[in-house]
Amino acid sequence: MRTTQQFSITLPNEMAELVRTKVASGEYASESEVIRDGLRSLAARDRAVETWLRDQVVPAAAALEADPQRGLTVGQVREHLARKRGVSGT
Repeated sequence: MRTTQQFSITLPNEMAELVRTKVASGEYASESEVIRDGLRSLAARDRAVETWLRDQVVPAAAALEADPQRGLTVGQVREHLARKRGVSGT
């Protein structure tokens, strides 16, 4: 049984040139390797976002729902960001 599938894809000229450049430089042996590495990077990013949502965002949202007083107003957030940037009065 095959463990791969063949796809035919269309890329914008800039992306196609990037793929060709990666192969020509010797960084990858084939166009398929470039695409596979890009898809692995995309999958890793998706896993990282999912982990961040599960481990940080969901607990923070639950804590805010349980105690709304923990929340900040828009003005408080702006003040905090302005202080971080070293700017006052915005």
